[in-house]
Amino acid sequence: MNKTELIEAMAKETGLSKKDTEKALNAFTATVSKALKKKDKVQLVGFGTFETAKRAARTGKNPQTGESIKIPASIAPKFKAGKALKDLVNKK
Repeated sequence: MNKTELIEAMAKETGLSKKDTEKALNAFTATVSKALKKKDKVQLVGFGTFETAKRAARTGKNPQTGESIKIPASIAPKFKAGKALKDLVNKK
């Protein structure tokens, strides 16, 4: 499902216009992005948690040449699914 399909499905579910639904989705993603940039956690009970994780610097290999390269430390966003979402996906 891409963004357009998600907006259509959300509009159908809520009864909102596609334009209003797109505004709501854009506001949601912008708000979550800003929170993660500040290293805050966004928790939606039953759905999941958006947070950041530190990734240490490490040595990797260029798959084309086999040459060793240094990968710098970084902060990566991550999502952890909540129990209700896991149960729904696993049909428990």
